[in-house]
Amino acid sequence: MAVPVDVESTAVDPTPQGPTGPARPVRWTRLRARVRAGWRRSALAAGAGLLLAAAFPPYDLWPLSILAVAALSLLTFGRTVRQGLWTGFAFGLPFFLWLLVWIRVIGSDAWIGLSLAEALFVTALGGALALTSRLRGWPLWAACLWVTQEWARDRLPLGGFPWGRLAFANTASPYTPLAALGGAPLVTFAVALTGTLVASLVLLAVRARAGGPRTAVRATAAVLCAAVAATGGMLVPVPTKGDDSVKVALVQGNVPRPGMDFLGRPMQVLDNHAAATEQLAAQIKAGQVPRPDVVIWPENSSDLDPYSDPLAYQRIDQAVRSIGVPTLVGALVDGPDAQHVQNEGIVWDPATGPGAHYTKQHPVPFGEYVPFRSVLMKVITRLQRVARDFYPGKGTGVMQLGPARIGDVICFEVAYDEIVRDTVNDGGRVLVVQTNNATYARSGQPDQQLAMSRLRAVEHGRAVLIAATSGISAVIRPDGSIESRTQELTAAELSATVPLRDGKTLADRLGAAPEWTVAVIGLLACGAAVLLGRRRSPAPGTPAAGEPLSKVAP
Repeated sequence: MAVPVDVESTAVDPTPQGPTGPARPVRWTRLRARVRAGWRRSALAAGAGLLLAAAFPPYDLWPLSILAVAALSLLTFGRTVRQGLWTGFAFGLPFFLWLLVWIRVIGSDAWIGLSLAEALFVTALGGALALTSRLRGWPLWAACLWVTQEWARDRLPLGGFPWGRLAFANTASPYTPLAALGGAPLVTFAVALTGTLVASLVLLAVRARAGGPRTAVRATAAVLCAAVAATGGMLVPVPTKGDDSVKVALVQGNVPRPGMDFLGRPMQVLDNHAAATEQLAAQIKAGQVPRPDVVIWPENSSDLDPYSDPLAYQRIDQAVRSIGVPTLVGALVDGPDAQHVQNEGIVWDPATGPGAHYTKQHPVPFGEYVPFRSVLMKVITRLQRVARDFYPGKGTGVMQLGPARIGDVICFEVAYDEIVRDTVNDGGRVLVVQTNNATYARSGQPDQQLAMSRLRAVEHGRAVLIAATSGISAVIRPDGSIESRTQELTAAELSATVPLRDGKTLADRLGAAPEWTVAVIGLLACGAAVLLGRRRSPAPGTPAAGEPLSKVAP
């Protein structure tokens, strides 16, 4: 019987051996043979990665996330772990390069470096998919492994970087309501399971002629499971009625220019927001618009510390007194020592001035603090722009703002499950996202962050109020729908009456347990595949490495 040969891992070379091992031409010939044998698979993987990037904002083609998962599953099915690792890298790098293209404003090295680092997690995913593809029920284990990959990437290194989760491409899809049951990880799992089941259907279709009734049964089961995964979220109730309500005004004062130097001259951004608030106060006095209960300014709306700069204090106080209602102000304030600064949301009362405040818990590495500063500052001089590290806060952003008990999160914190969840569980009745996206204006990043906020609204059953310096500011209902939003790089104001809710979703009660459970199941599946020796001794009906799909019997 002929033995199938994997041309991607084996190359016959007549070149003679040297006295101490293979000569250099042998290695070069083998490398060329592997490249020739695997370039089509690599190109298909790269194309699938680009498909996944297009599923995210600003394109919002969410069905492509299912197709991308299916494609990676097919490309790693029955392969060796080494081949799966390379396929995962060929998929992951183009995906992150396109998804994170907005980081180029900081520097191409930062953009490529972060994309490479994130692609390593997908590289590991590719190897794990290849390893577990020989197990019975592999579509389930593959879906679990997508959650495992995101679980690791959300935490490592330096606190993780959650951008690019499958859930964040599905914030307005039939999968979205599942967030109320198990948070973003459950949405990722459902999307991934649909994709892996689609892949299994493709393999079954290839085998259909020789499969007989058994293949038909498996195909029917796969179709039913995929249908449940894709439509089950539509059966999940998403409550929107509040126990009370609050009238809010969001002020978007805009910035002098987008990019790294968005602040312009000192106090310019502060004056923009103060002037916009005073203009709103004049409209209220003239009876043109109703008076809100609270006003919300964005992150960095004061570029000077109002506690130490009398002019900044006076300008904020003047604007808040003109509107006559409690205002949430975003400001950079001095930290506990001369080497640190704090990113804060401050409750400013028109009568008593500054009161309760929230300090951002999760500063952004290399943007708000420099890890290994003493070493890296000598190598990357551009990091000197981060003159002082941001000092992290220790508590949640639950504060009383007028009649509303708000839960404040600042900018990138909306991407981290535990920060938003803790804020709701600590008593936040409405979520506020203070953000400054002026550095990344019109790059797709504000749209991606808006999508995350939409998912958080459904996940926690809360209205979400986004206040941005230059856009996108938005009012999001508890069902994830956008009531109103601003355009970028414009001065604008949004007014709305939003519900204040006390009820908690199942996702709030379960916390991180579903994610940890599914992630560990993915790891256990890898362990089982190793123990069973599936890589070396393929089970009947699964292909040896390099065997064409026409011989596959899933």
